[in-house]
Amino acid sequence: MSSPVIIAALAAGLAGFSPPADKMPSVVIRVAGDCSAAAAQVVAETGGELLSAQPTSDGKCVVTVLIPGNGGRPKKVTVKVPM
Repeated sequence: MSSPVIIAALAAGLAGFSPPADKMPSVVIRVAGDCSAAAAQVVAETGGELLSAQPTSDGKCVVTVLIPGNGGRPKKVTVKVPM
C-alpha cells in the first residue's frame, strides 16, 4: 500500500510544485542482497545442484539444492546461511 504522503508529494511534483527538501519525508528503501556467494558455498559443500537462492530481510539467504541419490530420487535440501 502506498503512503499518502508519498502520493501527495508525487502529485505536487507533477503539478509543478515541489516542497522544500526538509519538509519531505525520509524514505528507507531495502535492497535485496546478492546470494550468489552463499549459493556457491552450499553447492560446493553438498555436491548438489542449485534450485534457488533467495535473500531474506534478516541478511541471510535461503538456498535450496538437490542432492543426487544412489540411483533413486534426489534429496531436496533447504538451508539458511549468512549472505
